[in-house]
Formats: sequence, C-alpha cells, structure tokens
Amino acid sequence: MTTEIETLSTPARDYEIVKKTLAFIHETWREQPSLEEIAEQAQLSPTHLQRLFTRWAGLSPKAFLQAVTLDHARGLLRESASILDTAYEVGLSGPGRLHDLFVTHEGMTPGFYKAGGKGLTLRFGFHDCPFGRALVMITDQGLAGLAFADDGAEKDALIDMQSRWPGAAYIEDWLATKPYADRIFKPENWRRDEPLRVVFIGSDFEIRVWETLLRIPLGKRSTYSDVAAHIGNPKAARAVGAAVGRNPVSFVVPCHRVLSKSGSLCGYHWGLTRKRAILGWEAGISAKAA
Repeated sequence: MTTEIETLSTPARDYEIVKKTLAFIHETWREQPSLEEIAEQAQLSPTHLQRLFTRWAGLSPKAFLQAVTLDHARGLLRESASILDTAYEVGLSGPGRLHDLFVTHEGMTPGFYKAGGKGLTLRFGFHDCPFGRALVMITDQGLAGLAFADDGAEKDALIDMQSRWPGAAYIEDWLATKPYADRIFKPENWRRDEPLRVVFIGSDFEIRVWETLLRIPLGKRSTYSDVAAHIGNPKAARAVGAAVGRNPVSFVVPCHRVLSKSGSLCGYHWGLTRKRAILGWEAGISAKAA
C-alpha cells in the first residue's frame, strides 16, 4: 500500500527520509536490521525505500549497512596518520592540491579577517542539495562559505554565517551561486581541469587547519590529534577542534571526515545526523568508483 509520504516526494522530504534512515542504520548496525525493519522506521514500503535510498546514495540500504559494519570492523582511524603522511609526501601541500572535488584555494588577506570582512562583498543563495538546503556564499575570487539548513531554518543559517564576517556586505544572488552548487553537489561536474576555487577567510592557524582537511581523501577519516601533528603542533588538538568547528566551507573542506581519537563522530556544526548523511553519501560515491 502506498503511504502519504510516498506520494509527496520532494528533495527536502527525500532528504529527511534518507537522513532518518542513515541515523537508524548507524544506531542499529550491530543488530544487522533487515530491509523490512529499516523501511518500517522510515514509514515506507521496502521497495520504495530501496529505490529512494539507492537513487540518493548510489547503493542500497543493505549495502550501506555492510559498509558501516566494515568501517567499524577495519578501524579506518588507524590509517589516518599514513593518509596525511602520503598526502604530504606526494606534494599535495600547495595551493594547487586536488582532492575528490578538485579544489584550488587561497587565503584572503589577514586584514579582511581582522576587520570582520569589512570591504568584502559576499553574494549568497539557497539551493536544494542531498543534505537539505545549502547556503552558498561567494566572492569575486571564488567560494567563501557553504552552510546547511533544514526547511524553514534558512534565516538561522544565514545569520550564523554573517556573524563570522559582520563587516561584509551581503547580496542575495541565487543565479550567481547556482553554478557553484551544481559544481559541488553533482559528482559528474567534478573536473580536474577546472578546479573549484575556494577563498579562505580566517586566522593563519585556522587556514592551516582547513588546508590540512583538504588532504583527507574521500572515504577516509582522520583525527584532531593527527591534524594537529601535521600542522606542526601536536599538543593543539583542542585548538584544532575549535578551528574545524569554525570551518566556513562545509563539505568542500571535509571537516566531516575528522573524528575523535576513539572513533566517535563527535559534533558537527550543522548537525550530527547531517554528518552521518554526508559520510553515507560519500560511501555511495566510493562504492560506485571502486
């Protein structure tokens, strides 16, 4: 029997269903729930959930459950130090380094940061994405901010981002930001020959942390202590955690790939369930690329 949820499919509603399903799988993976049990919590038929989840994540709910199980079993955190070591050794430390999104970046002059963005113009727009609503913010030089919001909470996300650079001028310009959203959330648009340009607006320490986050590959994890070690300050794990939390370019700068030393997800500025959703989406991308 078709439920009301199945007849009212929208990107926002689909995200909520998948988000809830991802959270359920992460919470119950040890019990290895069946597809029927997973579908029941989503209030969908198994067939409809299978179709929706596979379209969204690139793999079925059961395949994602298997990926979560393997992730825990293999202890990916044990690889994190060697992942970052490798990135440094192959020369991925300069402005032209690439990660899965093919990003090139530069830092805004310290004066803009110290002045709260005074003299800077930021154009912004909200766009549907696999993780709810995305707030994209750009300068003439490139992408400067990316945040997330649930339906109805867009204003809160905008206020949050504006508070980081209170002296900047803000112009709503959906048409200007849409090409960035299309580049970021559609893997078929990730191009090595046309890297996405990102502009960092932060302190010197924060920018060093964000640059290091860019070196964590798709499907891998790192820890706050590993990041601290690789910026030359192994005792600064707590400060690194604060800088990760202030990352203004979520998803593109993959702060969601940083976990605690124990392997727990810890917090995420835009919601822990959304962090699970992003990691699940990336698991689907990795599975298709394998």
